[in-house]
Amino acid sequence: MSVDLSAPCAEPAVRRPLKRHRWVTDEPRIPFDYEVLYEDAGIIVIDKPHFLATTPRGMWYRQTALIRLRERYGEPAITPAHRLDRLTAGVVVFVRDPALRGAYQTLFQEHRATKVYECLAPSRPIRRPRYGTVERLEAPRVFPLRRRSHITKLRGVLQAFEEPGAVNAETVIELGRWRDGGAAASAGKPGAPAGGLRPYTLHPRTGKTHQLRVHMNSLGLPIAGDDFYPSIVERQYDDFSQPLELVARSLRFVDPVSGEERRFVSRVPLGDGV
Repeated sequence: MSVDLSAPCAEPAVRRPLKRHRWVTDEPRIPFDYEVLYEDAGIIVIDKPHFLATTPRGMWYRQTALIRLRERYGEPAITPAHRLDRLTAGVVVFVRDPALRGAYQTLFQEHRATKVYECLAPSRPIRRPRYGTVERLEAPRVFPLRRRSHITKLRGVLQAFEEPGAVNAETVIELGRWRDGGAAASAGKPGAPAGGLRPYTLHPRTGKTHQLRVHMNSLGLPIAGDDFYPSIVERQYDDFSQPLELVARSLRFVDPVSGEERRFVSRVPLGDGV
């Protein structure tokens, strides 16, 4: 039996009964693995690398974070509370206790988790987007800014796009800082753009498909390594030379079971592929 667990980046998982995945007999190996940031009886929080899908989709089955976790722990009931795109790295929460699945998935469905992303994109003036609005939050400074628009993603079409309509996607974008080991540090220029790129910090207020990638591209600042925006770039499945320079850097929420404040931070570096 085949199961489609291919929800988009930053979209909450939909609660449904556990089903068996279809088996993929010829599957390329992903030479990167996750790091467990935290675990208890209810959840497992991982730091997902670039190129490793969260859940089975298309040609990927065993080479996904979900199946690797189930095999590692011997727990077939492990389920994602939310998802990241295969090309996006960072913090992901999995639920191991079926009785708690609804509580954690609802947490993300109701946007009660605070997510912060980091990316590398061009260091240049923004352009005026065709649709939606740009609001300078500390005028006359350009950043931080609030980007709002209507994003549409059609099934079977790789790219999402903006069009006229009620706002359904909102992102706050600010200038970021280089971290140790990033592209600027390796270039010997800490704190300065490297290769025409600079870090940005992204605060999604909604969770539309490819929202961060679409919003950055609409400003003339496409994220480095993006194979979809501004145009589709075809790469071999085993070409890991240019990761999407986008990381779900931190995740914060009040645990729906214990009531404790939780905060998890990704250690995946940016800039290794530039």
